[in-house]
Amino acid sequence: MTITTHEAECTQPSVRLLMALELSRRQWTVAFTTGEGQRPRRRTLATTAWDRLGEEIAAAKRRFGLAPDAPVVSCYEAGRDGFWIHRYLSALGVTNVVVDSASIEVNRRARRAKTDRLDVEKLLTMLLRYVQGERTVWRVVRVPSEADEGRRQLHRELLAAKQDRTRITNRITGLLATVGILVTVDGAFRQRLDQLRQWDGAPLPAALHMRVVREWETVEVLTTHIRALEQARRRLLRESEEEAVAKVNRLLQLRGIGPNAAWLYVMEFFAWRQFRNRREIGGSLGLVGTPYRSGGVMRDQGISRAGNRRVRAMAVQIAWCWLTYQRDSALTQWYLQRFAKGGPPARKIGIVAVARRLMIDLWRYVETGVIPTGATLKPTAAGPQSV
Repeated sequence: MTITTHEAECTQPSVRLLMALELSRRQWTVAFTTGEGQRPRRRTLATTAWDRLGEEIAAAKRRFGLAPDAPVVSCYEAGRDGFWIHRYLSALGVTNVVVDSASIEVNRRARRAKTDRLDVEKLLTMLLRYVQGERTVWRVVRVPSEADEGRRQLHRELLAAKQDRTRITNRITGLLATVGILVTVDGAFRQRLDQLRQWDGAPLPAALHMRVVREWETVEVLTTHIRALEQARRRLLRESEEEAVAKVNRLLQLRGIGPNAAWLYVMEFFAWRQFRNRREIGGSLGLVGTPYRSGGVMRDQGISRAGNRRVRAMAVQIAWCWLTYQRDSALTQWYLQRFAKGGPPARKIGIVAVARRLMIDLWRYVETGVIPTGATLKPTAAGPQSV
């Protein structure tokens, strides 16, 4: 029998099992369905019994009368569990999507009911809309490979160690301020500690002195750890043949870009994301505007601040460095003409625009080797400089 085009278009697709997971620290709430108007099948799993999920999927297929090899589509919100659950589901043969939590639509009432049951059913409803073709129902998170996640560990550990050291040095400064001592906590602080005097000229109380000494010992441990991480990074820059490290070295050739920024940009942004245009760059950085226009109301709500916060913060810092070290570049001249003569608000807006444009130029430079207009490279003999 010949099937006409009209009959082929009306043929129903194979039935799929839809699964949504609401994850928490102690338990997972799982909901199953096959389509609209069907009461979901809900199950609760302890987080320690995550390996029973395959059994629950098989039981759901039997409950809905599906074949054992029927396709399964699932979703869960991105969170503290990361992406191992996505990889586990993929190993089970499940087509999974990881959803950006901030993109899920919610009831705008001041008081709305929120339970795991309601949340998982909401996810299941949105998943049904997603598989039926409504791709804008939420934002899907791009899942990195295990190798890409591994490349992030070095610089994230380095950032965490520096933050911990800064927190402790700030605490030391605050402790000494309680007895009238205003001092800069730097590398020579331990040698000056015994000579410090309170507001009335008396030495530090013994208990406070011992606490400051213990805090400083922690600072020294962190400093040693930071130096070891930086040394490991330098060794990789010299010896590694990975394409990602090659991109870092390429960025380091530009004046105003140091190892901290170059490594962060590549490992968090350029090495594993395949961008198609500059709009995707700005959107992934969160450095795009969010206009509010409704009826006669028109106002700008500022940048979206979505995406990778580490890269966004570094992008703004490097934008200021770019204005200093690349004064002849087209981007710097554009900033000077439009924003330099304005007040602080104008310069703040301008530097965000510079950060967005600079990231686009750096993306082109990393991918194609096109140097940003008017930018200069570092002298070959000078080597990489810290920024």
